[in-house]
Amino acid sequence: MAETDETQSGFTSREALFYHETIRPGKLEIVATKPMTSQRDLSLAYSPGVAVPVEAIANDPKLAARYTAKANLVAVISNGTAILGLGNLGALASKPVMEGKAVLFKRFADVDSIDIELDTEDPEAFINAVALMEPSFGGINLEDIKAPECFIIEQALRERMNIPIMHDDQHGTAIITAAGLLNACHLTDRDIKDVKVVVNGAGAAAIACTALIKAMGVSHENVIMCDRKGPITPGRENVDQWKSAHAVATDATTLEEALNGADIFLGLSAAGALKPEWVEKMADKPIIFAMANPVPEIMPDEAKAVRPDAIIATGRSDFPNQVNNVLGFPFIFRGALDVQATTINEEMKVAAATAIAELARDRVPEEVAAAYGKNQKFGTDYIIPAPFDPRLIEVVSSAVAKAAMDSGVAQMRIEDFDEYRHQLKSRLNPTTAVLTGVYNEARANPKRMVFAEAEEDVVLRAAIQYRDFGYGTPVLVGRTKAVLDKLHQLSVSDPGGFEIQNSADSEHVPAMVDYLYKRLQRRGYTERDVRRMVNQERNVFAALLVALGHGEGMITGLTRPFAQTAKDVNRVLDPKPDAVPFGIHMMIGKNHTTFLADTTINERPTAIELAHIARETAAVARRMGHEPRVAFLSYSTFGNPSGQWLGNIREAVTILDREGCDFEYEGEMAPDAALNPKVMQLYPFSRLSAPANVLIMPGLQSANLSAKMLRELGANTTIGPMLIGMEKPVQIVPMTAIAPDVLTLAVLSSAGIVG
Repeated sequence: MAETDETQSGFTSREALFYHETIRPGKLEIVATKPMTSQRDLSLAYSPGVAVPVEAIANDPKLAARYTAKANLVAVISNGTAILGLGNLGALASKPVMEGKAVLFKRFADVDSIDIELDTEDPEAFINAVALMEPSFGGINLEDIKAPECFIIEQALRERMNIPIMHDDQHGTAIITAAGLLNACHLTDRDIKDVKVVVNGAGAAAIACTALIKAMGVSHENVIMCDRKGPITPGRENVDQWKSAHAVATDATTLEEALNGADIFLGLSAAGALKPEWVEKMADKPIIFAMANPVPEIMPDEAKAVRPDAIIATGRSDFPNQVNNVLGFPFIFRGALDVQATTINEEMKVAAATAIAELARDRVPEEVAAAYGKNQKFGTDYIIPAPFDPRLIEVVSSAVAKAAMDSGVAQMRIEDFDEYRHQLKSRLNPTTAVLTGVYNEARANPKRMVFAEAEEDVVLRAAIQYRDFGYGTPVLVGRTKAVLDKLHQLSVSDPGGFEIQNSADSEHVPAMVDYLYKRLQRRGYTERDVRRMVNQERNVFAALLVALGHGEGMITGLTRPFAQTAKDVNRVLDPKPDAVPFGIHMMIGKNHTTFLADTTINERPTAIELAHIARETAAVARRMGHEPRVAFLSYSTFGNPSGQWLGNIREAVTILDREGCDFEYEGEMAPDAALNPKVMQLYPFSRLSAPANVLIMPGLQSANLSAKMLRELGANTTIGPMLIGMEKPVQIVPMTAIAPDVLTLAVLSSAGIVG
């Protein structure tokens, strides 16, 4: 391929090479999980401290799961004899693919993995090499090994090794295919026990797919498998043992004849193998899985042209219903590792396929819609979940773990699956772990929350989830018909069940005008001005609903800048008595949570305001389960260098000294003196016992810039800004917010954590 050639995914080969080369070559690095900053650390990590776990494991091998990374470590192994659709290019050429597979393990299931490329085409040598590595790994993912050697290798390793072994090209494809077929049959009112299937292709993936759908109920006699020579029948010459296991008697002598009246076509063969005129001969509502890559057996538009009623899946991301192995292998290994399964058996594969199928039938979360730029819902064009569905890890992994336990191959039991599912979610989304208690509190005390911009898809999705998840009652502000139309588009079963408040016909408008006119009449507003505001400004109308008790909080901000939105809200609502309104950004990383304030309102806060912001932010941190350690940030650390803008920071610290606080605080200090343990050691008199987790910024400019840069450049999840100090709970989301952001701030307000 030339450097400038455009691939079918919309990038050039130059871009692909640059991606793999830039920053540092490849896609993986090793990161230590323990501190390595002192001689003591090194002594514990290696000699002599390492001798202690060595002796413990020697006495009890099961302790390896406790004292080493083995239980969360998978080897991705190939010899490069069947790389993607490129063929036998050798072990070294397979390394980018194996590194990529390792990255997917980590990204989707928090499974650590190492790629290993074995330079041999001898199955016995390959088997021996892998089998000798059993002490190192919790599981083995075989990849890109040609048939029939892949069958021999996998079976031998399963017999010799006592850890999960899976050739993903076979079983990963089979599991996702089976999940899609379950849903396609569901949509077409078919019983899987009765369907007639034609499989075109008799390689590793085709044989695995056929075996799994039979395990899930498809009748052996109803499956015709075809290779290049046609249907595989009993007694046909030159058929190996793996193909012959799926031989059936049939009068058909060609693929075309086999397709007459068939319900399902499974293509794992070559581009163009399925002709449109053959599709016409299939049963009503035919199900076509054309999975040859990069060009399928038939293009979806060609199949639809002759059979508009067809349900079509491919292996490509640019068409609906992509059969993508990443939906399966990370979560299958995750579940298998977590119960220390000795194998991956049929029961675990069936459980994974069933869980994936059922997940596709649920409402599609907004994260998926955002990732793919379109609304998706269960139907003929959405029978398989998208890879970025955040629920996959908990749904699939827990189903696999339970199947392993039920089938007797688990060496460790999970006693509380609700807790396990929570742990799974926490692996990839630290926000979930931080907010679990908050969500439970919101469910226990549901509130009426006003969603001021309910005509926006993002806001409406958040409002639907707010109701469906039991956090309270959403009050939707917008034009009634427009909101109802949106609810229909989002497949809500009961649009009439939502309360919609429209300023054009709301019964509350007269009381709102009266209330707001009394409030603003001495600020230069006439009654007509006020009436216009109530009728035309949704933020004013929404805030009035809260002020008059028709809602207990409000959320807005998606359609206008923060300052303009805050101005509208302030026309209706005041700060709490003796409070200073301000904003907090919460930055959640893998192993830390940090609170930044004030990031939204006060341009240059006074000493009194800084002390108030510190106290209130510390209180929020504590409500979120963190013991606050507050640092007043500056360009100066304890007077070095000196400057003219340090007085209010020092006075804020003095105010806290005078009032007395039940949390640690210190300042003025530069960020490294507040966050870096090495730098902190230079100031032994500092009152901080560990790096700060509450950062009080000296002014709005530095605060807002820092929050936005961290959000854009850091590897953190950002929640906020969270508005603190108003008389009623009000949250103003960023204009770039997605539904989970809106929902999170609504729940935080509802639970009384912020506001």
